[in-house]
Amino acid sequence: MKKEIHPEVFTVKAHCACGKDFNTISTRKDIRVTLCSNCHPFFTGASKFVDTAGRIEKFEKKYKKGNKA
Repeated sequence: MKKEIHPEVFTVKAHCACGKDFNTISTRKDIRVTLCSNCHPFFTGASKFVDTAGRIEKFEKKYKKGNKA
């Protein structure tokens, strides 16, 4: 490898929003993430439901208004 063209690499402790900490390698000295393998639905098998009821009602209200006229 050529010298002085590659960034410095650190062994860091990454912090997840769920509270889990894990070690990794990065060019940044501090890493904070919102999802990790401990809390991500793909790895846990749990489903996270997004509240779409408000969006659907808003859509229906908007386009029903056009059909009445």
